[in-house]
Amino acid sequence: MKTEIIISGFGGQGVLFLGDLIAYAAVKEGYYVTWVPSYGPESRGGTCNCQVIYSDKQIGSPAIAHPDILIVFNQPSLYKFLPRLKTNGFLFYDSFLIKEPPAREDIKIVGVPAFQLSKMGNMAMLGAFLAVVDQIKSETIFQILEEKLKGDKTKFIPINKEAIATGMDFVKSQER
Repeated sequence: MKTEIIISGFGGQGVLFLGDLIAYAAVKEGYYVTWVPSYGPESRGGTCNCQVIYSDKQIGSPAIAHPDILIVFNQPSLYKFLPRLKTNGFLFYDSFLIKEPPAREDIKIVGVPAFQLSKMGNMAMLGAFLAVVDQIKSETIFQILEEKLKGDKTKFIPINKEAIATGMDFVKSQER
C-alpha cells in the first residue's frame, strides 16, 4: 500500500501543518513517510503546497507526479493540481472558498466548506480526509496534536480536535 497526497492553498491556511500532521501520524502507525513542503517567499497570502507519501514499503522518491489524493483550499491550487490527480483518486476541496465545482467524472470528489465549518478549516478538512480515506486513525492525529502543540500552543488542542470532529461529522452527514 502506497498513498501519495498533494495538499495546496494559500500561505496562512495551515496547508503545511495539515501535511505535517498526516506525515507524523503515518510514521506513528508504522509507515515509511516522506513530507516535502514548497512555498514562496511570502509568509501569508502566497501559494504553498506539500507532498506526503506514506507506504508499507520503502519510498524510492519523494516526488509525486500523479497523486492518489489532492486536498486544495483555493482556485489556483485546483487549476494547478487537478489535471495530475489519478483516475479514481480523491479530490477534497474547500467548497466555501472554491465556488466553481471541479468538472471531472473519473475521480471521487468531496466538497467540504472547511473554513465555513471552522476557523481551523485545515483541521476540518483533515477530519473529512480521515472519515473518507480511513487509513490513519483519528486517535493518532489527536496524539500528534498533543505532542506538537506545547507550551502556549496547548490552548489550540481542543479547538483543533473540535474542528477535526466537525469535518468528520460533515462528511458522514453527506453520506446519508
